[in-house]
Amino acid sequence: MKTLTIRGLDDRLTSLLKKQAAATHQSVNQFVLDVLKRQLGLDKKKRFTEEFHDLDNLFGRWSEDEYKNIQGKIEAERQIDAELWK
Repeated sequence: MKTLTIRGLDDRLTSLLKKQAAATHQSVNQFVLDVLKRQLGLDKKKRFTEEFHDLDNLFGRWSEDEYKNIQGKIEAERQIDAELWK
């Protein structure tokens, strides 16, 4: 594998590279490699990996009282009616 040195990076570009790498949970090196591959058409397009966030506000929003109410209803439905099973 070859090593390439890039000279002349200004502070603004360096800062942006670091921020984008952190945002994608990658090292700066891996981020730059991915950008270069994408620009040169060498990357494989990922299929069926699009993330949607339109329903995010529906998850994790129950209050403790709402949780207890719903959990109580679930537990009530789990009770076996002995009369029906005779």
